[in-house]
Amino acid sequence: MKNIAFIGATGLLGMPVANALVAAGYNLTALVRNPSEERCRQLQNVRLIPGNMNNPVDLNKLLTGQDAVYLNLSVKQNEKEHEWHTEREGIHNLLAVAREAGIRRVFYLSALLARYEGINGFSWWVFQLKHDAVKAVKGSGIPYTIFYPSTFMEALTSQYKQGNRMLLAGESRFPQYFIAAADYASQVVNAVRTSSAESREYVVQGPEPYTTDNAVTEFINHYSKAHLKTSRAPVALIKFLGTFSQKLDYGYHIIEALNNYPEKFEAENTWKDLGRPTITIREFAGKA
Repeated sequence: MKNIAFIGATGLLGMPVANALVAAGYNLTALVRNPSEERCRQLQNVRLIPGNMNNPVDLNKLLTGQDAVYLNLSVKQNEKEHEWHTEREGIHNLLAVAREAGIRRVFYLSALLARYEGINGFSWWVFQLKHDAVKAVKGSGIPYTIFYPSTFMEALTSQYKQGNRMLLAGESRFPQYFIAAADYASQVVNAVRTSSAESREYVVQGPEPYTTDNAVTEFINHYSKAHLKTSRAPVALIKFLGTFSQKLDYGYHIIEALNNYPEKFEAENTWKDLGRPTITIREFAGKA
């Protein structure tokens, strides 16, 4: 496979994968809403197709002549359950066009945290949507590779860090194997290179386990650009405020799952097949 269609290339997690694939010699074509946006200009040697996943014509333009498609999708914090979603209606649109276009493999980034659905009575439509997306990909008849990552280290800078403070809520009970996007991107490249990754599912985890609190402390200890402090909010307050704010309701459910999901190390086969990640939080913080 040499020609890869990409959806979500301008995202925080999509861009490292897109750039790694280009550096490895693959020809990328990305579906983007507005090619003139700054994030699009940061993509190097990527052909851009303006369009949207709700338009089969745009998807046909994207997938024509491609060997595979990589999906980096998400549910935004302000989206509501019964709206149109890229990981529900969008995936169904894409898979239908992909079958007609002769796509040979679908690469899909899911989430390990979605496994918290049904644990401790937890139920959230966003996680159910992700489970349904996996079922759709696996049932499409197209060979697939699905990734289930632990928490990305990039969340420390994009979500937890607000100015000179690291914001926490509640207390995490179990460690997570934080993974750097650069390490994950290398694993994706290796998955594209080998046919043995076909119709496989991979748990993506980093080299060290940390609770959220300990990960934040490690990040603060090795972050050199500013002196950071932590602030903590009670989860109950966020849950209450979430009854008035879609964004805070989204945040509450993520925090509840992050703090209570009993993540286990399951990446042995991933490391064996796709390579062992090496970037630690200490190293990530030093370069952030």
